[in-house]
Amino acid sequence: MGPGAAASASPVADLVVSALGKSFEPGTPVLRNVHFQVTTGQRVALIGANGAGKSTLLRCCMHLLRPDAGEVRLFGTPLGGLDAQALRRLRAQVGFVFQKHNLVPRLSALSNVLHGALPRAPLARAWLQSLAPAALREEAMHCLERVGLTHIALRRADKLSGGQSQRVAVARALMQRPRLIVADEPAASLDPVAGDEVMSLFSGLVKDEGLTMVFTSHDLVHAVKYADRVIALQRGEIVLDALSHEIDVAELRTLYA
Repeated sequence: MGPGAAASASPVADLVVSALGKSFEPGTPVLRNVHFQVTTGQRVALIGANGAGKSTLLRCCMHLLRPDAGEVRLFGTPLGGLDAQALRRLRAQVGFVFQKHNLVPRLSALSNVLHGALPRAPLARAWLQSLAPAALREEAMHCLERVGLTHIALRRADKLSGGQSQRVAVARALMQRPRLIVADEPAASLDPVAGDEVMSLFSGLVKDEGLTMVFTSHDLVHAVKYADRVIALQRGEIVLDALSHEIDVAELRTLYA
């Protein structure tokens, strides 16, 4: 087992995954007996070829998909026994960023960022968009400032470039004041330059804020460059779990052969 791979709970473990299994068809497991844990402040990349199970694993870790076997503990709480309301409450401490950024097209960048406050402030969406307290709007502008986009705060989301849209999604996640950031292929839909800029910004913000981050990536260079630790999957099993500075990218490419 690699760094942080022990499945026993720890006071500093934000995420503990034990014996996780998932199948979509009988006899065809997508995840097989997966064990790992992520300690507070770590940035962990999940990598693997298409179909390796990395996105499924990420979703099972948050119970966006229910695993068939095993246990997930988020901030020390087992997810399996929680009802929908309790699960939503716990996930309010997690900021999600996906390849498809899921911005509301007709709303401004600022309004989309304000939506990040909804999990921690049960406010009506219409009120949040138009009459949000000055303190919340100031906080949202600060989040946009962190990603370098205050100059497009009032621009509609459907008028933004791909890189700008993903930065707004990052700002929205920060608006949640999360303890953990979960990102599924956050740079996959961007060109190489924009993708590298977004990953550099994203990883730097997470590190500066002292947050924990788990992200999937098909880009080995991004994984090694922007994570403290890399977990590689092959056919639903962990085949490597190592600190990024110990990894030879050339050897890692054999997992994609």
